[in-house]
Amino acid sequence: MADVSQELMYELLKRIQSDISLLKDGQGDMRQDMVSLRNHVHVMQGDVNNLQSSMAQVLTRLDRIENRLELRELAEAQARFEPHP
Repeated sequence: MADVSQELMYELLKRIQSDISLLKDGQGDMRQDMVSLRNHVHVMQGDVNNLQSSMAQVLTRLDRIENRLELRELAEAQARFEPHP
């Protein structure tokens, strides 16, 4: 009966060892997936930063255009009241 018990324990230990090996492999795969996701998020953050920079440039240009239009409107309004030769 002791032999059967030792064989049973040996089989159980082999099974536990194979299960742990599978868990380690799964953990390695999960770690690689996390690194891949982290890299993807990093690239997306760079894209968002580029978009924000482009948007800031567009807003700056829009402000300059609006200022020019206001100056032109002011000059046109003044021109109505100035004598023309």
